[in-house]
This record gives sequence, C-alpha cells and structure tokens, in this order.
Amino acid sequence: MPETFCGSLSSDDGSFPPSPTADCASKRLSWSKLVQKLTEFSGTSSTGQNLDSDGESGDLSDSGSFLVSEYSDSDWFHDPLEETLRKEVVALIAHRLIEAKDSTLRCSKLLIPEKLLEHIGQELIHLAATEPCGLRGALVELCVEQGDACVNMGQIPADPYVVPTFQLTLVLRLDSGGLWPKIQGLFSNKSPAAPIVRHALRLSTGFRVIKKKFYSSEELLIEEC
Repeated sequence: MPETFCGSLSSDDGSFPPSPTADCASKRLSWSKLVQKLTEFSGTSSTGQNLDSDGESGDLSDSGSFLVSEYSDSDWFHDPLEETLRKEVVALIAHRLIEAKDSTLRCSKLLIPEKLLEHIGQELIHLAATEPCGLRGALVELCVEQGDACVNMGQIPADPYVVPTFQLTLVLRLDSGGLWPKIQGLFSNKSPAAPIVRHALRLSTGFRVIKKKFYSSEELLIEEC
C-alpha cells in the first residue's frame, strides 16, 4: 500500500506534482492579472469616450444645437403646478380680451389665434423660471396696439393670494398683413353719429413682452416674440 500511494504521487520523471496550495495560488495570480488587464482596458476605453464626448459637445454648442445657457432648469424639469397655473393664466388672458371687444376694442368679434395663446404660455414659463415664487408671483398687464396708441386691458394676477414679485406687460398687435385689414374694413360701421365699430378684429401671432422686477432695480427686459 505505501509503495502504490507513493507511486501515484510521483510523476514520470520522478518529481512530485505541484501541491493543491501552489496550484490555487497560481490560479489566483492568473485571475488577478486578467482582472488587471480588463481594468486597464476599460479605463483606456472610458478615457477615449470622454475625449470624444468633450469634442462633440463643443461642436454642438458652436452649432447652436445645444445651448444650455439659454434654458433654465424649469425647461428641463417641468413643474406640474406651474403648468396648471400657466393654463389658467392664459385662459384669463383670452377671457379678458373677449370681454374688451365691445368696449375697449370696439369690435363685434375678436379672433385670437391659438398659436398666439400657446406662445404667450411659453413666455410666461420662461420669464418666471428665475423668480423666487415662479409664475405665482407674476402680475400680467395686458395691452393691445391700435395704430400709434396702446390700449390697456387691465392687470391679471397669476395668483391673487401671492404678493407679486414681477410684472409682465404683454403688448399684443392687430393683424395687419395680407387681405384681412381690407376685408374687416368693409364691415366697419362708418356712421358719423356713432363711434366706429369694426365687425371683426384679428390679433397677430407676434407680440412684445416687458418684464419688470419689483424687488430689484435692474433694467427692464424687453423681448420681441
């Protein structure tokens, strides 16, 4: 028995095979080298990707496709409460305009483009993004240009329970392009005994907005939209 046992442990050249401990150590060494190689490879790859991304971001910024400075945090993360308030304020603006058609605007019908209301809503969110109370602190003043004059339609607080922190003056314009002014002029009441009442007016999709902060002495911000 001892001779058979010793013979099974010896190799053909008479030397003993490596012990299990040495074999495990060599396997651990080979695995550690493999992990090290993979780590070096992944580090090189990620470095190359970072360099590529840096180059691409510069190109996109120069081309105008990715301009972070022109957008606020609210443009990336929409606040549901601000969105709901925006819809309410836009609806109040439209209602105020319709109310003024008989008295201030002196027309029997006022056409308000949907694109105009949508653009106004976007400007409200954009200009309120940097305010301490957001859109809730806005006081909207509504005006309509009629020739050389500017007719004031009154003020609309975005939230009547919040002290306004800034004012947005919306200066809307009448549509003066195409055939519309000529067509609506045919239906005007030109009786000398009564003030001129136009049959219908159409607002332009373009407007001007003036922002004034109540808590700061900064200059007025004027945007043509």
